[in-house]
Amino acid sequence: MQTSFVTHLECSLTGEIYPAGEVHNLSRAGRPLLVRYDTDALRGVLTRAVLAARPPGMWKWRELLPLPTGWDPVSLGEVETPLLPLARLSAKAGATPVLVKDEGRLPTGSFKARGLAMAISMARHFGTKSVALPTNGNAGAALGAYARAAGMDATVICPAETPLINVTETAAYGAQVFVADGQIDECGRLVGEGAAAGRWFDLSTLKEPYRAEGKKVMGLELAEQLGWRLPDAIFYPTGGGTGLIGMWKAFAELEAVGLIGPERPRMVAIQAEGCAPMVRAWERGDEFAERWEGAATMATGIRVPKAVGDFLILRAVRESGGAALAVSEEGIAAGVRDAAHDDGILLCPEGGAVLAGWRLALERGLVSRNEQVMLFNCAAGNKYPLPDSAIRIRLAEVSGATL
Repeated sequence: MQTSFVTHLECSLTGEIYPAGEVHNLSRAGRPLLVRYDTDALRGVLTRAVLAARPPGMWKWRELLPLPTGWDPVSLGEVETPLLPLARLSAKAGATPVLVKDEGRLPTGSFKARGLAMAISMARHFGTKSVALPTNGNAGAALGAYARAAGMDATVICPAETPLINVTETAAYGAQVFVADGQIDECGRLVGEGAAAGRWFDLSTLKEPYRAEGKKVMGLELAEQLGWRLPDAIFYPTGGGTGLIGMWKAFAELEAVGLIGPERPRMVAIQAEGCAPMVRAWERGDEFAERWEGAATMATGIRVPKAVGDFLILRAVRESGGAALAVSEEGIAAGVRDAAHDDGILLCPEGGAVLAGWRLALERGLVSRNEQVMLFNCAAGNKYPLPDSAIRIRLAEVSGATL
């Protein structure tokens, strides 16, 4: 009986092959390793009917995930996240209702649960006892939760600008949390130094092969939820880019297995004006993105000055005919406010950035008002500090009493 459909790992830059049954971080070229599957063997095994008969959730896609049969995943209940229409907001723009895939419904309130569930499951499979990563917020909480569920020690290093609620949530799971000066890539250097000294295994974004495999489930789910058709465009908040890279990989695998055709959505990477290395590289036609100095934005999840998977993000955007767009802080705040006021959906700041990106794309003619567009809200909005302008206190007189 085949225990896994994984054939090997592959350097995303050079194509060099690595054995799947060993522990790996980056390739010898210092680039992410991608998991490859025997998709020919999966044809006829993973069918639409087979998938429809399974209960919803991340692990229904087990054949397209790397954990071998016989190993239970480390799971906290990774649900299939809903697609929510922004009907009133879209109507104001004269557009077909855009849909929001609300990843805030996942454990620890963000899409980071997908990646860390998969990475921790594989780490436990390999016998890892201690793990660490840098974070701007939500990845730390997810690591703390899943590491604790797996009986592992967890260490998180985050920039001083990380929202306090994220720091305290991570610590609540028993993780060791350090707050350091500098940006997330500089915190990543500290994690790497600790890994080199043998203190822990480095689970940084795309510096091991399996977080992307968990994140790609967003794309697998999306295809099935839309009746095995993909949207015209996907707008995605892009920092390290694992989700965008993972979904682009998922679509290729779904086609190879025979579940979808060759059509692809345009992938639109959204960044903040205060931290837009991918936008700058895309506009210049560069293959790699230079580090962004002085990164600053309220959308901390996309405050990533330098991404190890930069060329993979840019490749997906270009191959799909998409774009990379930078949005203002005012646009981000307006996106959060308007989705809540118009449709009762409280986006996280990164989700607000994506909504602002869609509005900008409409202005520039990059997307039409009658296309099916998917926006990704990657975390629950109530995990973030809300602006004072969101609070309106009204004094009312009731029966002569002032309330």
